[in-house]
Amino acid sequence: MIPPLPDHMLRLLGRTEGDADTLGVLVRDQDTRRLLLLRALLDAAEAAPAALCPPRALDRLRQDWALLETAERADRGAVRTVLLHPLAGPWVQRCLRGLSGSATATGPGPELRADLAHLSALAAAAAIRAGIPFTTRLTAHDGLVSLPTLGALRTASATSTTVGIAFHDGELTMCEEAAGPPLLAHTQPDGTTGSADPRWLPVLALPAVPSGAGPVPLDDVDPYRTDGSGRRPHGLSAATHIDDHERKAWAESWNGVVPLLRIGGEHRLTEAAVLLRCLVPLGPPPGSGPTGESAAHCSGTRREAFGAVLSSKPATPAYFASTLVHELQHTKLSALGALVPLHHEDPEPRHFAPWRSDPRPFDGLLQGAYSHIALADYWQRFALAARRVTHRDLAWAEHARCREQVGAVLPVLAGSAALTREGRVLVNEMITLYHRLDDCPPPTGHLARAEAYVATTKVIWQQRNGPHRP
Repeated sequence: MIPPLPDHMLRLLGRTEGDADTLGVLVRDQDTRRLLLLRALLDAAEAAPAALCPPRALDRLRQDWALLETAERADRGAVRTVLLHPLAGPWVQRCLRGLSGSATATGPGPELRADLAHLSALAAAAAIRAGIPFTTRLTAHDGLVSLPTLGALRTASATSTTVGIAFHDGELTMCEEAAGPPLLAHTQPDGTTGSADPRWLPVLALPAVPSGAGPVPLDDVDPYRTDGSGRRPHGLSAATHIDDHERKAWAESWNGVVPLLRIGGEHRLTEAAVLLRCLVPLGPPPGSGPTGESAAHCSGTRREAFGAVLSSKPATPAYFASTLVHELQHTKLSALGALVPLHHEDPEPRHFAPWRSDPRPFDGLLQGAYSHIALADYWQRFALAARRVTHRDLAWAEHARCREQVGAVLPVLAGSAALTREGRVLVNEMITLYHRLDDCPPPTGHLARAEAYVATTKVIWQQRNGPHRP
């Protein structure tokens, strides 16, 4: 793998910043890991017992791999767009876990069969993007045949059904057995695929962030946008499909994000341009009220889906921008932690974090503090730039809360004897940023409310989790 980051890059990252060169090191490392995992998948399938990967499935994997290689020779960038799509990460890891399981006499389970067959969809999408003609057959799941990064065919049947696919001269034909006329779609210059047929559900391409590699997909059809287990990470709602009205609302909100990110500093635009590869829409949080500036919101990232941000629709462009600031810090820190170890603390959840009701492991505490100090910095800059009193008050309130939350946990991070040298550099720079925020303190009222909020949160946390917790 790529050697560890030099100290000047670590210090930039510790201040929640990072220029294009620094972030590029993290991206290259993550991309290298993804490509190695894809190669490992083929190797694992070759080595797996026939009960897990029958000869027919292995032959199909080899054919798909050959199509990928043909497409890559024609247009390497087009193929990498598909293979490095964030949601291909959870898929390849599921396949590797399945192939490493115990063989049974009944053959692979339906989940592993579906996972292995998904390589056909990836290969087809890569060939379409590279302009390579092909014919293949894909199986629908949950009423959709997905072509990653492009869109999905909504089938007539909600059960598994086979769909024939052909691509030639920019035209895509998809034919569901005994279900009416074929669907016709065509590729467009921006890399998207469009159709007048309402059965085609395209992935909405949001305009690229300045200096970004390309448009940002709003992916609501990829089958691996959730982990498939039915479990939901803390505070997250389920992934959802969005209708035309919701697509328009997302697009309008996105149009206001870039100037608001720039308020937080050019580094906020840079990290969005370099790190953000797709958005996954989530439904409103359970029990949330009506939409508006105070509407409930949830967001998250997945370590195995580098570059993806999962989010319910933010109420305003300002909250959309702050969501990206928040979640891209998790993306950044997870990638850094994969490149160089930051600590050797155990994984026991025992620490108080003012943004969570449950005890957190040390790594979760570090992740949360890192994202919240970036938010404190962002909202302070927003408050100083805001012209309207209401916007300024909202920003100061958000800043004060985030700053007090970070201040409550920084002593635990700084006091850890298990930080590595790189981890110590990172935490020291976080402390430097924390004290730099004092140069422009929030109004007294906001500060007092934030202090009371964190103090009350700690009392409730101790009552819930027991006095034995530190």
